[in-house]
Amino acid sequence: MPRLHLLLTQILFIIPFVVHPALPSAADTHLLYRRTAGPESTEGDIQQQSPLANILHNTHRSTLYTYPTDFTRDITPIPIHSHNDYWRTVPFYSALSVGAISIEADIWLHNETLYVGHEPAALTVGRTLDALYITPILEVLARMNPVDSPFATLEKPLSPILPLPSPSPSPSSSSASDQRSKRKNGVFDTNSTQTLYLWIDIKTDGKKAWPYLLEALKPLRQGGWLTTFYNSVSAPSADAGGGKMVEGPVTVIATGNAPLELIRREENKNRDVFYDAPLENVGRDTTTTEEVSPFASTSYRRQFGDDVLSNEALNGTRLELLRSQVRDAHAKGVKVRYWDLPAWPITVRDAVWAQLVAEGVDLLCVDDIFSAAAAATAAGGGGGGSGGSGGSGGSGGHRGDRGRGWW
Repeated sequence: MPRLHLLLTQILFIIPFVVHPALPSAADTHLLYRRTAGPESTEGDIQQQSPLANILHNTHRSTLYTYPTDFTRDITPIPIHSHNDYWRTVPFYSALSVGAISIEADIWLHNETLYVGHEPAALTVGRTLDALYITPILEVLARMNPVDSPFATLEKPLSPILPLPSPSPSPSSSSASDQRSKRKNGVFDTNSTQTLYLWIDIKTDGKKAWPYLLEALKPLRQGGWLTTFYNSVSAPSADAGGGKMVEGPVTVIATGNAPLELIRREENKNRDVFYDAPLENVGRDTTTTEEVSPFASTSYRRQFGDDVLSNEALNGTRLELLRSQVRDAHAKGVKVRYWDLPAWPITVRDAVWAQLVAEGVDLLCVDDIFSAAAAATAAGGGGGGSGGSGGSGGSGGHRGDRGRGWW
């Protein structure tokens, strides 16, 4: 039954894109993007949407049941990372539909263009970083930040997250009131302060790809959407100050062949692309800081052995290694992600997921985002966890005590 439910969900999800290449209207997407991955959901649940859709359609065509930012209504952000997201039927949108706060794109530089795919044989002319990720993300952000609303000038409530600056900030004229009114929403309607982590895995030469990546991110940068580390000279406001991180709707993290020296270099004053540090080195590497590396990652299999498939969870020295790596990273304000997790048998996979969450790992790196979302829903998880004021661990999303995870 779960396989049928997943198939039906994917079919319902992709049909509007096939029939209408443009994004569906906000009214249509209420049902399209309604989260259906919970364990209580079945194919019957999908069928039950038809009567509701009929009611909404025939209730004097009222606009009372829609609003400008309802594109992602009913989607609860959860701290899962959509590993190899470009493999999904609809990249980015599939992850968004289940509330994943983190997505990943592998990029290959060829003829001055960044293509997305797992290997050269999988690349196509049309599947570029801009087409699959930059443009769709910008479209969602535009929906979540309507500029033609008569209420656009209303101030937002104060939040522990620093306000995002305008594209051309004027420190001398900034005020708390101005900054609140300029604050921008993220992609999640239920938690507009939750940042979306966009991981860029550079597969070709990092130094050669770097200027093209910066150029590809220009629309997000010019729009003021990117999390940025500001130096003392160009801080957007007195509140932000010098040497402070200002979290935006999108946080870009470079991994793979990412050129650390270019990310770190001093002349890169305002950093809006960050480095995925090697988790196994964080404890002894004095140069790892959250200003350069908000996240540190490593291979689960490489750290804990090839026999992890025969164990439902770590114990003994391997469990202590896990705890020490999480502890060392969190002590520096760096969040934690393990990739290369066991996917089979399912009982082993689920046990590993639960243990990583319980031990304070900040992002659960998964291939099956629907099962991960269902597990989080079953245990009452969600609400974000790796940034954003709605995170389950407070500031920065770190959970100080084990056993209080996402589920």
